[in-house]
Amino acid sequence: MDEGRGLVLIGGPDVNHIRNVLRMRPGEQIRVSNGRDKDYLCALEEIGEEQVTARILEAEESTELPGEIWLFQGLPKSDKMELIIQKAVELGAAKIVPVATRRAVVKLDRKKEESKGKRWNAISESAAKQSKRLIIPEVTKVMTMKEACALAASFDAGFIPYEKAEGMEETRRSLGAVRPGMRIGVFIGPEGGFEEEEVALAIQSGIRPLTLGRRILRTETAGLYVLSVLGFLLEETDGSMGRGR
Repeated sequence: MDEGRGLVLIGGPDVNHIRNVLRMRPGEQIRVSNGRDKDYLCALEEIGEEQVTARILEAEESTELPGEIWLFQGLPKSDKMELIIQKAVELGAAKIVPVATRRAVVKLDRKKEESKGKRWNAISESAAKQSKRLIIPEVTKVMTMKEACALAASFDAGFIPYEKAEGMEETRRSLGAVRPGMRIGVFIGPEGGFEEEEVALAIQSGIRPLTLGRRILRTETAGLYVLSVLGFLLEETDGSMGRGR
């Protein structure tokens, strides 16, 4: 990207997508992200076989949350992880960390993990583009619960939904401390939930237990519930308005 000249040079698989899938022509407009902090409205100028050149028309408002939320997701069964990744990216998650918990039915060997990782990151990229994210959230390598807790211990805040957590008033107080600029970890168990020892490890690492109310939520619902609440709190505190899709 040559911001000084007002040009964007696009390469890689996006060229084929623009040229052959969307069949765009010079003069048509597209939105381009620098992958960090800016989004641009651009007009296509040249569409070559290996590179597309576009001229920057204007910078646009960021679609990123004013905070960084990491979803630590216990490995679920079947293809639920794909749905979780897609929706978590749409809701603003900065990274998704698959976690091999004790009650997780899914066990990935190195070859399967590599294959799944490529598939999961492709889903993240697609969801990021659809929801006009400035970044493509990484789906990291699978971590153990111990590794995940050690990582999240350095975050500004961490939460773990747990059926034995104190009532909604304590949950409101915990969530009420969330502020823009924070890095926040959200821990979600697999279908069988976390074992008590895993919850204890999380609490020892500074991760606070939450209640999600009286209803029992599936693993593919619980994380999205928490991400929605945190996203609302961050945008509300930041003074931003939600943007519909």
